[in-house]
Amino acid sequence: MELKQLVNYTRQILQVERFADYCPNGLQVEGKSDVNKIVTGVSASMDFLEAAKSAGADAVLVHHGYFWKNEDACLVGLKRNRIKFLLDNDMSLLAYHLPLDAHPELGNNVQLGKVLGLNVKAYSGNQGLIAQAALGGTQTLGQVAQHIASQLGRTPLVIGDLTQSIKSVAWCTGGAQGYITDAIDLGVDLFISGEISEQTVHLARESGVAYIAAGHHATERYGIKALGEHLASEFALGHEFIDIDNPV
Repeated sequence: MELKQLVNYTRQILQVERFADYCPNGLQVEGKSDVNKIVTGVSASMDFLEAAKSAGADAVLVHHGYFWKNEDACLVGLKRNRIKFLLDNDMSLLAYHLPLDAHPELGNNVQLGKVLGLNVKAYSGNQGLIAQAALGGTQTLGQVAQHIASQLGRTPLVIGDLTQSIKSVAWCTGGAQGYITDAIDLGVDLFISGEISEQTVHLARESGVAYIAAGHHATERYGIKALGEHLASEFALGHEFIDIDNPV
């Protein structure tokens, strides 16, 4: 398919214009005009780009691209190396941040929910980025944490009494630990995100809302993969998801 068609389609289905974001969403680096194979991944690191080239990618789609707000705009150092690699190999870079987090079918939040067995009942908070669900029955915080570890292949950091009963959950993938105040206002028993800040511990302890930091990378592997699979099916494209290990 034409690169332009790919860019326009993803912009439409992810409703990019709805979001006030910290980076440009869509085509960030333009490569060849025709796309036969796409490679998806979480972040456009050099390791990922090199793996995508080896896999025969015409275009790469990621959740974490380039040109972030307040970032130095100069094309020097590591940024220069990455962009030069893309241009030298005529490989396009498309990146989708908040629009991918929030999408009700392909997004990081809903896809993480599927992995964890959580059916989204409602979205709330800033730009609809907080997902909510009720557990099928009451579980302890320890049981929920053990299930998350099993599904994500990573031991999460847990703040709260492991014997605490958990009936309702809210979550937002990645670095959304600041949304714990919204979760407290929602009255849920547990809030899940990827990272944790020092103050998150105190807010969780004082409010009684348990907190699980399940990994920024670990919680955001699923949306971009789902997007790639959707595009491959819709346009008969080759697709490969490449996961570059990241302990954070």
